[in-house]
Amino acid sequence: MGQSSSNTKDVQLVTIILTYNSEASVAQVIQSCKDFTSRYLVVDSFSSDQTISIVESFGYEVVQHKFENYSKQRNWAQEYANLKPDDWVLHVDSDEVVSAELAQSIHQAVSTDDKRYSGYLMQRLSYFLGKPIRFGHINPSWHLRLFKASKGFCEDRLYDQHYVVVGETKKLQGLLLDLQLITLEQWTASHNRWSSAEAQEIYSQLNQSKIDTSRSLPASLKGDPRMQKRWLKNNIWYRSPVLLRSFIYFTYSYFIRLGFLDGKVGLIYHVLQSFWFRFLVDSKIIEMQISARKRLETKN
Repeated sequence: MGQSSSNTKDVQLVTIILTYNSEASVAQVIQSCKDFTSRYLVVDSFSSDQTISIVESFGYEVVQHKFENYSKQRNWAQEYANLKPDDWVLHVDSDEVVSAELAQSIHQAVSTDDKRYSGYLMQRLSYFLGKPIRFGHINPSWHLRLFKASKGFCEDRLYDQHYVVVGETKKLQGLLLDLQLITLEQWTASHNRWSSAEAQEIYSQLNQSKIDTSRSLPASLKGDPRMQKRWLKNNIWYRSPVLLRSFIYFTYSYFIRLGFLDGKVGLIYHVLQSFWFRFLVDSKIIEMQISARKRLETKN
């Protein structure tokens, strides 16, 4: 277990980090949180590299837990941490580095412990092939990662999960840097898995007469940026023509949202996001629909 930070006074902030073969980045993530973290909990999914040894070299707590999906892993980690109701918890992935400005904002929020707010939003800047993606659909990308332990949880979704809190939230200054220190082979492999999860999520929603929204992020144009994005996704994206919407997505992201300003890397990123990931999601939805029809025809 990590040492208590003298900067956090009597308020405890527990940083939870999910890892899997994260030796390239986990030390950098830990170092970026050291000025405000009272305790680290690293939840590892049975890494085969040096991830665990690196974490243990800092003297921090590591527990291994089988990975099913991000929602279950994140909620399990928070439950395992056995936090007090008034503890603050910060959730980060093993390649998400807290910038100096964001670290200062987190320290100030936790030290002040303003009772008006149950959680805080932070803006994430994604990297691709070592370069920041500053334009396109992905920016600005807001995520709620810091909240009172008794007030928040991760919604139960196979893909595009967000943390939900009971109470008011506020935006923090500074960036959460999503380094994505992986090769293109790894990137496409992971997005292939995520496309299956996203397709299953969409297909299930299309075939459910009633969806339980009690533990989900609300979709609302009057809510925070995440809620607005969820509304646009549910009411515009999912209702757009399957397959064709990947082309619309690329046009919007690369041209209208100036994705071309990120140069060669930006072109690769936006093409893969649109015509690898998004097109693959739609293709898998169609595959599921075809399989369902075949099963129905066989029964009849």
